Amino acid sequence: MTLRPFHLAFPVRDLTEARAFYGKLLGCPEGRSSDEWIDFDFFGHQIVAHLGGEAGDRAANAVDGHDVPVPHFGVVLTMEDWQALADRLRESDTEFIIPPTMRFEGKPGEQATMFFRDPSGNALEMKAFADDAMLFAK
Repeated sequence: MTLRPFHLAFPVRDLTEARAFYGKLLGCPEGRSSDEWIDFDFFGHQIVAHLGGEAGDRAANAVDGHDVPVPHFGVVLTMEDWQALADRLRESDTEFIIPPTMRFEGKPGEQATMFFRDPSGNALEMKAFADDAMLFAK
C-alpha cells in the first residue's frame, strides 16, 4: 500500500498567527486560502487552519513519565529533520509542553519526541525514530 497524505482541519484564533507559526516557524508551504482558512503542506500532508477560536479540551494521558496532551497531532520526521526543527524551535523560544527528549529508551518504539502548542492552543507532537520500522513496534 502506498502511503497517502492525511487531511486535518483544526481551529485557529487568527490567520496571521497561523501563517507565522505554520508557514514561517515550521516551514510549511501555504496552499489555497480564503478569509476564513489556510491550507498548509504539513510535511507532505494537508492541514487546514480554520478561523474558529482556540483549541478546546486540554486533557492529558501519562506516557513514559510525561503528561501527553489529548488531542494532539503531528508527524514522524527523519531524525535529522527532527533535530533541525528542535533547534529552530529552541532558538525561537518556543514554550514546550514536553521538551525535545528520547522516549522509551532501550525499548521497542524508542523515539525522539517533543510537544508544543500553536498560538491558538492546538497541541503538536513531532517525533522521529532511528529506525522507522519501530513505528508500530510492541
